[in-house]
Amino acid sequence: MTDSDSDTDTDTEETSTASPADTATATATEYIRFESPVRHERGLRPGVFFLVNTLAREGRLTPEQRAFWRAGNDWFDAAYTTPSTAYDRAANPGAVAWFKSTATHLIERVPGYLDLLAAHGVPCRTVRSTDPGRVVYEDDVQVIVVPYEAS
Repeated sequence: MTDSDSDTDTDTEETSTASPADTATATATEYIRFESPVRHERGLRPGVFFLVNTLAREGRLTPEQRAFWRAGNDWFDAAYTTPSTAYDRAANPGAVAWFKSTATHLIERVPGYLDLLAAHGVPCRTVRSTDPGRVVYEDDVQVIVVPYEAS
């Protein structure tokens, strides 16, 4: 995670982690994750909510940005489940959440968060995959996985 307003690239980049086998399966579900291109101290790539929450916790948001962040987080908290047991570090080290591409009502609200990150020079990228890792939780809008690199 980048915590300074340095010369970091704030453009959102699209990457895909689909394997050749994934592209052969036309019916595979696509998952989307918004994450830092930089690993933090535990070796993970923090997600968009962690990145913006860090800005808020550090007091770096303007009053308008803070109001957007608070209202947005409240909306997301009400809109879908955050299963705490899936993030158990001992059982599921490195677990991260991915949106299902069909969760458009959630995904369409992410650009405001990306704008906050860009305003503070914090890079964030969009990653798409049909197989992001070992699934430890799934519902109608998301999966939480342990990435294969962390398994």
